Amino acid sequence: MSRFSDCFLLLFGQLAVGGLVGLAVPPFTVLDRGFYRSSAGIFLGFALLFLAGKVALVFRAGALTSGDVGELALWAAFTAALGAYLASLWSDSNAFRARTFAAGVLLGLLALTVSALRFRLGPWAGPAILVYPVAFLTGALVLGAVAGGMLLGHWYLIDVGLSIEPLRRIFRYFVVVLLIQLALGLFTLLLLGLTSSEGAAAVARLWHEHAPLLALRVVLGPLAALGIAYLIHRSLQIPQTMAATGLFYVAILAVLVGELLGRLILFRTSLPL
Repeated sequence: MSRFSDCFLLLFGQLAVGGLVGLAVPPFTVLDRGFYRSSAGIFLGFALLFLAGKVALVFRAGALTSGDVGELALWAAFTAALGAYLASLWSDSNAFRARTFAAGVLLGLLALTVSALRFRLGPWAGPAILVYPVAFLTGALVLGAVAGGMLLGHWYLIDVGLSIEPLRRIFRYFVVVLLIQLALGLFTLLLLGLTSSEGAAAVARLWHEHAPLLALRVVLGPLAALGIAYLIHRSLQIPQTMAATGLFYVAILAVLVGELLGRLILFRTSLPL
């Protein structure tokens, strides 16, 4: 399997998982079910794109390992659960909707964990077994939060009488996961650099050969997104939902640029930044 393609393709899977998790942030009883239908449909589309890309990479490689089979099975199960959750939004069964949502989140986390561990540095017993899944999950949550904020902002064009609180709630969620991602990036470098020879070598290579890339990853990614988040905060104080939605568009660009640079770092050093 092409490692380069695999690194960047993972963004689609992260967006699907993080987007599904983010749907739990706005209050279900306040928003019209149409918002959840449209949003879940978009995230299902990303999941299908990711799954199709993974299958294509596996067949292009010409060899199917047990690890490939397990990873594909988990992502297929997640995609099926997400599809079932989307179908449940046309049903009046709250139990069915809750079960499919929980199954989708659980399977998504498991699939993302398996994919993350295939990039790990060091032995199974080392800190990488925790650091990699957490780093990939945090990136997924940031992608899902910023996409959810943009999608919810558009919903105010349809439901003009909707309270501003759901948008404020998802905005706060976006800021929290963004700060967590920034802190975990530093923690990841310190932990991997101090606890394994492979991690220390990768951190040294990052610092000596790819320092400008690391700087761009931080400045154009989370720091730029935090700056835009401040502008979103001021827009929501007015309150002006359309201005906030437009700024969420810009925030998506910042997050995507940061994640793409992070995937380039992952490809060159195997560090999950």
